[in-house]
Amino acid sequence: MFSLGSTHSYFLYGSPVDMRKSFDGLCGLVRNHLDRDPSSGVVYVFLNRGRNLIKLLHWEQGGFVQYYKRLEQGTFTPPEKVEKGGPIR
Repeated sequence: MFSLGSTHSYFLYGSPVDMRKSFDGLCGLVRNHLDRDPSSGVVYVFLNRGRNLIKLLHWEQGGFVQYYKRLEQGTFTPPEKVEKGGPIR
């Protein structure tokens, strides 16, 4: 069951992501670019260049879960004070 809340830590990937990437591709970005363990329980947030697509990657007991959303209008606005690959507060 995919459940997120304020008890989770969130990290924003700081560059636009090709949304054709799935579990393995996103895990590779986390390992190679953020130098983090994708199965640590942290929720990793990815946006595309146009910021109308978002993916969340999260490890839960038994495997990875991915949440994918496309906005029909508008764009996602990332938090202002997030360093590249930094935590979202």
